[in-house]
Parts: sequence; structure tokens; C-alpha cells
Amino acid sequence: MERRKSGKEEMSSKIENGEVAHIHGKANIKGDETNIALLLFLYTLQGIPLGLSAAIPMILQNRGVTYKEQAEFSFVNWPFSVKLLWAPIVDCMFSSRIGRRKSWLIPTQYLIGGFMLLLSSQVNRWLGDDGHPNIGILTLLFFALNFLAATQDVAVDGWALTMLKKCNVGHASTCNTVGQTAGFFFSYVLFMALESATFCNNYLRSVPEKDGMVTLSGFLYFWGWVFVVTTTLVAVMKSERETHDAEHQNVPERDLKNAYSLLVEILKLKPIRLLVLILLTVKIGFSATDSVMTLKLVETGIPKEQLGLMAVPLIPLQIALPLVISKYTTGPRPLNLYLKAIPYRLLFGFVAALVVWITPYLVPNPKNGLPMSYYILLLICYALHQICVYSMFVAIMAFFARISDPIVGGTYMTLLNTVCNLGGNWPATLALWFVDSLTWKDCVGGTNTTDITCANLAETELCTGNGGKCITTMDGYYIETLVCAAIGFAWLSWGRKKLQHIQSLGEQSWKIPKRVR
Repeated sequence: MERRKSGKEEMSSKIENGEVAHIHGKANIKGDETNIALLLFLYTLQGIPLGLSAAIPMILQNRGVTYKEQAEFSFVNWPFSVKLLWAPIVDCMFSSRIGRRKSWLIPTQYLIGGFMLLLSSQVNRWLGDDGHPNIGILTLLFFALNFLAATQDVAVDGWALTMLKKCNVGHASTCNTVGQTAGFFFSYVLFMALESATFCNNYLRSVPEKDGMVTLSGFLYFWGWVFVVTTTLVAVMKSERETHDAEHQNVPERDLKNAYSLLVEILKLKPIRLLVLILLTVKIGFSATDSVMTLKLVETGIPKEQLGLMAVPLIPLQIALPLVISKYTTGPRPLNLYLKAIPYRLLFGFVAALVVWITPYLVPNPKNGLPMSYYILLLICYALHQICVYSMFVAIMAFFARISDPIVGGTYMTLLNTVCNLGGNWPATLALWFVDSLTWKDCVGGTNTTDITCANLAETELCTGNGGKCITTMDGYYIETLVCAAIGFAWLSWGRKKLQHIQSLGEQSWKIPKRVR
């Protein structure tokens, strides 16, 4: 249920914090229509691997994988959170003949298409159609997909700043947000719906069939060729020399060594080190809810496509929330709202655990469909979670914008965004990893099953092979919920004063020395 990472924060920071200097004039898209359409399409392509990476855990959950294996696969979400590590390389190293941005855009998109075509021919085998899923191979390939997508994001973000007229650069952030969201929707929500035989038979077919209208291998094959064909068209038909170079003479050229030196200098600031510590630890208390709850609902039998479709009615809320919340984050103390949202988000963890616990009683046979009352309950829970998430997100982004040193451009804010997202990824991975270790199971029934603990796959197979059945006596998810909440409230008692302290610091405390600007 965690808010998915988007590149729009980095794009916004580049525009707002001076990476393109002196953007002025009223927007006029005349002459930029094709460029805006191209950016929108490139960002849509970027969202395809992200959506697939969210769909795969839902598919795996119905194929007998452990939560430790889910934790292993969760590493595929890390590239977008650490892309700042190689972003200066993408920005500084290029072929002048090919183009500064196309030098990276073209090969990365070809590689994404190639990986998808490779996956399409083998993904069913790796998902376990002939046995247990091969989590190692799946993690490696989808990590590579997201690494390439994150690299493509860096290249497209940079190209957007010079492809458009200066008065239209603000549209780049909109293209990023809309495009990446559309790509995620196609490859997560729409794919899971069309891949589900139940959904297709209930809503799209007159004659039921055993399979959905779309398969994962077919979906990958289609988008693989889309990447290959469209990348070829961009390589041949779109030249970087057609951009508005004369209008962008103030866009700074970067030196690779200086770019990394600048990051080091920012991290040397004492307030930044404290802020980094806060950002890397604040989401520990939410990790069980954010990373495990949805998978637990799938485990109880709730169709994954129904959970995916929950995103559709929440779209208006997700659009409206930042607009409403921003009214409370303007001014010198935006972190006040951030602090107010933390205890509510921690308490929501107990609500989420309660929903998981009562689901088997409210929906004894999910294959017959979800009762409207249960659907409304889930929708309310997801909406409450989004309110908490966006309250914290908008508040921290407002704080980042206030403290970022405009002299060094978007690098400052991008660094903070990177740390913020990394602070959500590592607790999520650990939360998934420890669910199995904290879960207690007994082998009930059968012969010679007294000493079988069902602690791992081998013991589970031994239990069922002897005619027994593994029964969960204590679900590790509920233990994690309690532990995470305890850590969260303990963190709040420490972090409240720290957040109030860094919020009270003057602008000069956040500026890097003039000698390294």
C-alpha cells in the first residue's frame, strides 16, 4: 500500500531549484506539441517495468513462495531509489555525434525491449509452471529492467529540459507524472485484470474460458517489440539538434568529478546528516503494513486483480490530496503536518491487521466474488492510508523545497528524494524477510507428523506427504505489526524533537560552502 516511487519529484526540483536558470514567460505549447507527446510516451514506457515489478509479487503469492523469497524479489524496486549514484555518469558521459541524451536513451530502451523479449519466452518456466518459481532469475532480470528504466529516466529528465521551450519546461513534470502513472496502470492494474480468467469471464466474455485474455508472456512480448520499434523511430527521426539550444544557454555543463564532489559536500552538512538519519529510519514503523498487508489479503484468497482495481477509484483522491494538503504545508513549518500524520499512520497498522484477520470470516469463499460491504471496507482502508501517506509526502517535499540550496540546482533536492525513497525500501525488504521467521506452524493430522514444524518448504512437503496439513498458529505478520508499531512510537518520541529542531534552523544552515558551488 506504499506510495509508488515516481520521477516527478526530481523533475520538479530541477525546474524549481535552478538547474535551468531563469525560466520565464507564459507557457505556449505551439511548436512543442510533438515534443510534449514524445516525452509523454517515453515516460509511459518508463512506467511499464515499474507496473510489472508490482504485479509479479501478486502472481508469486499464489504460487507457494515464501515471504523471504518475496523479500528477495523486492530488491527490484531499489534502482529508482538509488539512481543518484550513477545519474552524474549519465549526465556527463556521452557521444556528441549521437547526442547527449540519446547516447543513453537509445541503448537502454533497446536493452529493456531485449530483456522483455527474453522474459516472454521463459517467464512461465521461471514463475514455476513446471515446479517452484526461480526467484533468483526473476529478481535478476526485473532488477535489470528497473535499473535500465531508472537510467532512461535520468536521460529523459535531462532531455526534457532542453527539448522544450523555456516557457514550456514546466510541462515536463506533468508529462513525467501522467506518463509514468499511465504506464504503471497499463502493466499493473490493466494487466492483472486481463490476466485473470475470473475477471474476464465475469465482465468481458459471454463464454467462460479457463485462462485470461492476456498472458504474462504475451504481455512482455508485446511491450518488448513496442520498445524496440519505437526506440528505432526515435533514433532515426528525432535529433537532439532540433531542440531549442539557443534558449537553453544557461543549462550548466557538468563535470563528473565535481558532480560527485558536490554530493559529498552536501552530505558533510551537519543538519543534512541528521535529516538523512531521520529519513532512513522514519518508515520502519510502517513497513509491515506497507509491504505485507496486500500480500496477506492475496494469501487469504482475495483475487489479486480485485486488489489491483482498487487503484482506479482512488485516482481522484490521489489527484486531489496534494492540492488540499499543500494549503497546510506552505510557510516556514511544513513538518508540523508531517509529525501529525505519523501517529495516525502507525495506528492504521492495527486497522490493516484487523482487516486481514477478519477477511476469512467476511469473505469465506472469495471465488464467488467480494461482498459490496467488504469492498467498501477495503476502499475506505486504502483511502485512509493514502491520506496518511500523502500528508507526509507533500509535507516533506515542501520542506525539501524550502531548504534546498538553489545555487547547486536540482542535485540537492534529488539527493534528499533519493534518501527518502531508500528509507522506505530497506524496511519493506526486511519486513518481508522476517514474516516467515516469526510465523509458527504445526503439522496436524497424518502419520508420524508429531515432530514436523512446517518451518520451511521441505518440512511443509514432508507434512503433506505424510497426510498432514500445516496450520498457522501464529502469523508473523501480526507480530511484525506490533513490533513495527512499538518501534514507530519509540522513534516518534525521539524524532519529534529532532524534526522540530531541523525545521527551526535558518536557511544558512543548509547552504554548502561557496568554494564548492
